[in-house]
Amino acid sequence: MNTILSAEGLGTLAYIFLVFLLAGTVKGVVGLGLPTVAVGLLGIVMAPREAAALLIIPSLVTNAWQLAAGPGLADLLRRLWPMLAAIVAGTLAGGALLPPGGAAGAGAALGGALMLYAASGLAAFRLDVAPHAERHAGPLVGLATGLITAATGVFVIPAVPYLGGLRLERDALVQALGLAFTASTCALAAALLLAGQWRLHAAGLSLYALAPALLGMWLGQHLRGRIRPALFRRCFFAGLLALGLHLMLAPFIR
Repeated sequence: MNTILSAEGLGTLAYIFLVFLLAGTVKGVVGLGLPTVAVGLLGIVMAPREAAALLIIPSLVTNAWQLAAGPGLADLLRRLWPMLAAIVAGTLAGGALLPPGGAAGAGAALGGALMLYAASGLAAFRLDVAPHAERHAGPLVGLATGLITAATGVFVIPAVPYLGGLRLERDALVQALGLAFTASTCALAAALLLAGQWRLHAAGLSLYALAPALLGMWLGQHLRGRIRPALFRRCFFAGLLALGLHLMLAPFIR
């Protein structure tokens, strides 16, 4: 990222643009996937923490868009605040425990997280969370999500399957996902700031990534009515599975 004006840097800019365009399109079609796709593809050319730094502004803005689409924000906050607080605590704790340069196996850990998420999606795995279990399960899920977020920059496991098991209506589920993603993004930004890994150049690139992410969301929303959502989701998860496998194997084949 320090060679941004060189030929190599211009190639990186083009790659970042295309990655966030694709990630935004996926989010526009299925309602999630921007951080997962973006960090996964950026993880091919940079460390997961560097990829996560680029994610901050696009994730915050697109999740604010997603939050505004639902009707019951106050009720969801009252219900989900223990999980959200645990996400923040887990992310900050994980960020403090990880070495400043990132763990040597961070890329493999990112690949493993992507494969786990993709496998659960392809298998149509669905949790069924009983109402009486939420009080204890929510904080545990939030803490695990935060630790994985700090290590990989991906905040879908186990928060997304857990929220899917709460029997929420579709609009409420979309809004709940937006809440969880917003909490994760804010906590990740704080962890990166505390570690000195979200400086001016990273913030500038993150702002640059916002335009293709928003364009991709707009394209995805227009594509939603023209493609079969079930087929698109299968292709999405199959692509994530292949990407995760590549990231896991890359340290051993270089």
